[in-house]
Amino acid sequence: MPKEIIHSQSAPTTGFTNQNTPSPLAQAIRAGDFLYVSGQGPLNPETKEVVSEDIREQTVQVLTNLRSVLEAGGATMAQVVNMRVCLRDVADFPAFNETFREFMQGEKTTRTCTGGTPHRKGVNIEVDCVAYLG
Repeated sequence: MPKEIIHSQSAPTTGFTNQNTPSPLAQAIRAGDFLYVSGQGPLNPETKEVVSEDIREQTVQVLTNLRSVLEAGGATMAQVVNMRVCLRDVADFPAFNETFREFMQGEKTTRTCTGGTPHRKGVNIEVDCVAYLG
């Protein structure tokens, strides 16, 4: 089965060097029964600007963008089997985790959270995921 490129108008496409350069990435790719979603940042889908400096607001935007891409691929947060999180500042983990818990509303997934330096200034969190569609 060939891979299927998934795109949501309700989420930004990441991976651009500047806003005028097309991204070399897909928001998501469906391969068989799995949907692989590229890392989503805290960007407003229309302006592609960082929504806020606040980690809680960034977390909500990231997860909202992620959910939009999942929905475009025919999935929900309930079908996510794995997430990877990159925090610019690991001291943000408690606030991130509390916001994550509220957003997920009891839904469970496996998750790895690491500290690192997201590629864009002002981006303090990035999350990617894999969902099972079967």
